[in-house]
This record gives sequence, C-alpha cells and structure tokens, in this order.
Amino acid sequence: QAQLVESGGGLVQAGGSLRLSCAASGFTFTTYHMGWYRQAPGKQRELVALISSGGTADYADSMKGRFTISRDNAKNTVYLQMNSLKVEDTAVYYCYARWRWSDYWGQGTQVTVSS
Repeated sequence: QAQLVESGGGLVQAGGSLRLSCAASGFTFTTYHMGWYRQAPGKQRELVALISSGGTADYADSMKGRFTISRDNAKNTVYLQMNSLKVEDTAVYYCYARWRWSDYWGQGTQVTVSS
C-alpha cells in the first residue's frame, strides 16, 4: 500500500536551517508529482512547494528563495531544505504525492521555530 513517511522535523532557532525528508513506498514514485504542504494551528493547510515527475519545482511566494524542494528517484525520496527559518514557519509539514487523479498524504512532521 502507498505510504509517505516524513522525518527531519524538530525545534530550530529563527534564522536556522532544517532539512525534511519524505520516504515513499507502495507506488510508482517516478511517475508522481511530489510536494510539501504545511498547517499551523488555527490556519488553513497551505502549499509550500511542488516538484513534478520531471523535476520542475514551484514554490509559494512566501517560501521562494528560502526553501528548496528536490527529489531522488533512486531512493524514492523527496526533500525540503528550509533556510532562514522564521517563527511564522512553525507548522506541521506534510508530504504529498499526486498522479492523475490519485493522491496520498503523509502523517506530518512538526517544525517549531523559536525566537
């Protein structure tokens, strides 16, 4: 069965960096578009970044220039490198996979940025 498992979340100081990983299994990873979303308490879930099956990346405006999404098809893994973190980045970060009309979500990993 399809599974997405996030790791790498934790506590970091403002201005610091963190790298999230998402290990995929149970589906044909290379054909899927992958992405990261986040949800802060009391707020809507929002898009962070997407990367197509061909490797083209797109970012939400607030993350552009600070976050980088990448994928390693040989390892069935997608990454999110987060730099210059702000307190406002505190949220649960979710891994996402999509192909045509199928999609999957991970369970999320907490990222907390302290001042």
